Amino acid sequence: MSKIASPPPMRPLGSSDIQVSSLAWGMWRFEGAASDGLALINAALESGINFFDTADIYGFNGSDGFGDAESLLGTIFANNPGLREKMVLSSKGGIMPPLPYDSSDGYLISAIDASLARLKTDYLDLWMIHRPDILAHPQDIAATLRKAMDAGKIRAAGVSNFTSAQIVALQSFLDVQLVSTQPEFSPLCLTPIENGEFDLAMQYNLAVMAWSPLGGGRIANPSSTRETAVAAALDSVAQRFDVSRTAAAYSWAMAHPARPIPIIGSQNADRIAEAVRAYDIMWTRQDWYDVLVASRGENLP
Repeated sequence: MSKIASPPPMRPLGSSDIQVSSLAWGMWRFEGAASDGLALINAALESGINFFDTADIYGFNGSDGFGDAESLLGTIFANNPGLREKMVLSSKGGIMPPLPYDSSDGYLISAIDASLARLKTDYLDLWMIHRPDILAHPQDIAATLRKAMDAGKIRAAGVSNFTSAQIVALQSFLDVQLVSTQPEFSPLCLTPIENGEFDLAMQYNLAVMAWSPLGGGRIANPSSTRETAVAAALDSVAQRFDVSRTAAAYSWAMAHPARPIPIIGSQNADRIAEAVRAYDIMWTRQDWYDVLVASRGENLP
């Protein structure tokens, strides 16, 4: 039976000339001492991960902490000259506590500027709108993104949690290509496969940044019948290649032809290093579909 080759460790970010690792490290739980944060960043870099994902909302606990993850990273940059240049750095904006979403020109530009100030950097390699603002016209959003690119504040733009129709609408008003989309995707969340977003990503050459690739921890610690079945299907492959179940889950996601980039959320250096074993797995179609069937809970038609 034909094999599905693993993605290369490095590849272009969508249609851009920015080279990123096929695994990313996410900072939604990035907190604590700067020295500890630096150790985690170095663990990712030493594992071959150069793609780092944060957002202005990371660190917000419902009442305060907005921008804290970015500020911590900015402190680390200030204390370690040259570190920023080793990274492809992505951030997001458009969620304004306590209001839900704001993609007006004034807010998005101010959000980008605030992120740059907190991060102590002059530019972001990638900046994404975190959630779609239903009250914003895509033509206006496109003009804002173009303005930020022309000013050199962002090298490339993308979206997060947008529907396929929202992506198409925004792209229709842009004279540059969006380079990324960021949906939830894991062996326990198949939505982008089923709603056409992955097909659109392949059509538009969008990098797919998959958040929560371990199903919010449920793949490592299954509790339901469905989760246990998915874990067993992953384990059968993980044991064959002598890797962890979580590495198998990352690899399963990466095997889709849209080539999703799983965003690793672990704040443990050993688990970050373990994640790159995902490259060691070569899936057969049977094995890959076995995980899909376990997740759907029904046989293929």
